[in-house]
Amino acid sequence: MSESNVLLEQSGAVALLTLNRPKAHNTMNLAFMSDFRDAVVEIAKSDARAVVITGAGKAFSAGGDLGAFADASDPEALLLAMTDLLHEGIEGLAALDAPVVGAVNGIAAGAGLSLAASCDLVIAAESAQFTMAYTGAGLSPDGSSTYYVPRLIGLRRTQELMFTNRVLSAQEALDWQLVNQVVADDEVVDKATKLAGKLAAGATQAFGAIKKMLLASTERDLHEQLVLEGKMISGLSVTSDGQEGIRAFLEKRKPTFKGE
Repeated sequence: MSESNVLLEQSGAVALLTLNRPKAHNTMNLAFMSDFRDAVVEIAKSDARAVVITGAGKAFSAGGDLGAFADASDPEALLLAMTDLLHEGIEGLAALDAPVVGAVNGIAAGAGLSLAASCDLVIAAESAQFTMAYTGAGLSPDGSSTYYVPRLIGLRRTQELMFTNRVLSAQEALDWQLVNQVVADDEVVDKATKLAGKLAAGATQAFGAIKKMLLASTERDLHEQLVLEGKMISGLSVTSDGQEGIRAFLEKRKPTFKGE
């Protein structure tokens, strides 16, 4: 994995993934998306129990590298290869038991907004801005935004973002429920890391079950979802963390979870 595109480091049980093309506002080209996918694969192999994603420099990510598209001899094949890699990475994040916290430190445009929306929780800097941008370049959205964004903010507001490319401030993104919290610019990574640290000390398998059930809730009717809930909670009750959580509750003490 090339450090020129993505940085991956781990402190304790928290993995920090930094999008690292600051001079290009962390725009995504083919090599970038390959490195992003590979970083997610590495996280899945690690013992990380929470993940923070942020951008180097003043941007989270300004989306796809339009210059790379313009210079391509076969832009259709290039875009398909790029989206395949990006989507593999996003599906990999969704498959993790570890919660993913987005630390949006600046502009999140196009695929940058899509990536932020795919995170389980999002903390935005006060100066952060959010815009879809795709149709301004004659393109349609990718990176999971047509899946996650309407589930977060509703269809009507999603239509407004995708058709008009409206730019949301961090506060507007909070009001629209696109993000969970807005903090000072110089606090965004620290706040996200502290939140990830708390989550990393939590019941990792239970978090994974929640992620799976929320994703499944759009595909199942009520009965099917109730069956899945029963399967998940009963299965967790016999795990080490489930047993520890039950004992700690009965003994009126704080549980010590090990992610097992």
